[in-house]
Amino acid sequence: MRLDKYLKISRLIKRRTVANEACDAGRVSVNGKVVRASYDVKVGDEITINFGAKPLSVRVLEVKETAFKDDAKNMYEAI
Repeated sequence: MRLDKYLKISRLIKRRTVANEACDAGRVSVNGKVVRASYDVKVGDEITINFGAKPLSVRVLEVKETAFKDDAKNMYEAI
């Protein structure tokens, strides 16, 4: 799944266009490397988002095409 879509479905970022812009600006890194929005997210990846005052780091636990609000919390764990 694309990184921008994963960020939206997991509700880490509210809108896919905002996630895409954050990736293009170099604010999102996966496993310590700045990546584009088209990066293919896999289970075990560590995503760091430098968006706002405090950076957020999460580990991908699950990749789903769709998720309800309650299920979205189970797609990642905060590091």
